[in-house]
Amino acid sequence: MALLVGRHLNKIDKKGRVSIPKPFREAFLSKGFMGVFVYPYFKYPALEGTDEAFMQRVTDSIEGNLDLFSEDQDDLASITLEYTFQLAFDPEGRVNLPRELCEHAGLDDEALFIGRGSRFQIWSPELYKEHRGGAFERAKAKGATLTLTADRSVDRLRGE
Repeated sequence: MALLVGRHLNKIDKKGRVSIPKPFREAFLSKGFMGVFVYPYFKYPALEGTDEAFMQRVTDSIEGNLDLFSEDQDDLASITLEYTFQLAFDPEGRVNLPRELCEHAGLDDEALFIGRGSRFQIWSPELYKEHRGGAFERAKAKGATLTLTADRSVDRLRGE
């Protein structure tokens, strides 16, 4: 899947329809997927969107790594799978955001789409501004660094 990156601000119409940013939409369509999966982001007042393959990874992780019938499994299934909506693209590339998702994220007339690699987030522009400042300060205070994973493209070129 193409990387979902950048920030895109789009209007939400009175019917709750919003256009998925073209680069994001094209990434989903290139895999033959005619929509997105969207769920409330449980840590913040935002939404998260992704494709079917990522949702399958989430499901496999919940079912494969947590004890069946455990509270952890039940809680994680509830906050991800239970509240996930599969939203189809209309001919203009819009989706209809359910009211409960809009309420969770404080969305009214604008949606800020934030690329997160294989996923994207949808924020109220005002709430994101507050969150982004906090994230920057937390990373700076911790001296956050990132260890890059091995470059698998070199291995693939070698036939390994």
